[in-house]
Amino acid sequence: MLEKIKQIITRRKKLTIGLVLVIAVAGFIIYKRFFAFKAGLDKTTVKRGSVAEELILSGEIKAEEHAVLRFETSGQIIWVGAKESNIVKKGQLLAKLDTTSLNASYQRALSDLRSAQATVERVHDDVKDHASDETYTQKETRTTAEVAKDKAYEAVLIAERNLKGASLHAPFKGTVTSVANPFPGAFVLYSQNQFEIVNPKTIYFNVSADQTEITLMKEGQEVAITLDSFPEKEIKGTIENISFSPDLEEVGVVYKIKVSFEELETEDLKYRLGMTGDATFVMDEVKDVLYVPVQFLKTDKEDHYLLINGGKKKVYVEIGVEGEDKVEIKGDIKEDDIVYD
Repeated sequence: MLEKIKQIITRRKKLTIGLVLVIAVAGFIIYKRFFAFKAGLDKTTVKRGSVAEELILSGEIKAEEHAVLRFETSGQIIWVGAKESNIVKKGQLLAKLDTTSLNASYQRALSDLRSAQATVERVHDDVKDHASDETYTQKETRTTAEVAKDKAYEAVLIAERNLKGASLHAPFKGTVTSVANPFPGAFVLYSQNQFEIVNPKTIYFNVSADQTEITLMKEGQEVAITLDSFPEKEIKGTIENISFSPDLEEVGVVYKIKVSFEELETEDLKYRLGMTGDATFVMDEVKDVLYVPVQFLKTDKEDHYLLINGGKKKVYVEIGVEGEDKVEIKGDIKEDDIVYD
């Protein structure tokens, strides 16, 4: 019996403590809200100014002139003329393979072509007086000689191409960013990357936009870019191009947007390939309108409203352009009116 009385007393103590905690929390909330109004922490004034609807898209830096170079044939590297960070001119020789066997093949192809040419000339001389009465045998002999010459000429083109493919040249003026084999002696395959070159002056910010978003964009539109590497700096940009066809590598109907930088800091390569960030596009903007911070706009089953008179009265309003942190309002409200959260 004594044990049951103790259990009842314990349960009552727990209920009492719980009730006290609930009352304390409720009192704290009421106290905080009451004094918040008095301190002005949950109120603001209706202001007049500009409101912009913005779209933020993530992207990365790419370069229009960006090349990865390979030899067109396999072989041993005998000369390297550029290192990482070197600035090279368009057409400058970067590296060369041993061309002993390739040059021999080219010279042999030239010899075969001269031989085939001589044969064709002899055959043509033999049948020159038979243009109107050429026999099938004569025609076969002439055609065989001409086909052999054509094949010899094609062999010369291939050998010449292989010889030229043993050298790498810079396709444009730029900076060497990667060299796979900086020293001679290595045997490389034609499928291996050897050099990477970038022209820093051609970098741009690349983003992708949905089909419903690009309808509100146009070439020449200003863009604000914030790179993750420089979060404190806003970089000005301009839409240079919106692709006409969708990006097949993306899911859904998505289009690439090329944003050019208005000011490029290329001397110290401050902005580099692959840097990620966000591009902010202004989709719609109104000026000289009334607005309030977004958090002060309320909604019920009737419409949008604002709280006035110490938060005791609702004033229903229409909304216009909605920005990230403020919204345009229209209705029975004036500039400098005090509204409450």
